[in-house]
Amino acid sequence: MKAGLSSFVARARRGEVIVITSHDNPVARLVGAPADMAPDLAALVASGAASWSGGKPGAWQPMELPAYPQSLSDRVLEDRT
Repeated sequence: MKAGLSSFVARARRGEVIVITSHDNPVARLVGAPADMAPDLAALVASGAASWSGGKPGAWQPMELPAYPQSLSDRVLEDRT
């Protein structure tokens, strides 16, 4: 899929629904965005809920997480009980 991504995007843009599978199991769908989506995206940017400089996304900077007295796996197990 990676090698032909642009062709899959073009097919989705034309209205085709592309089902992405992993080991023969559907895991995602690639669909075209509706033409009237641009005003909604502009509203998100205007409200500050999203930002866009007009370019391609850059690399994310790693963020430091707060220290917890227990490990994440212990917290998950605790939450499940």
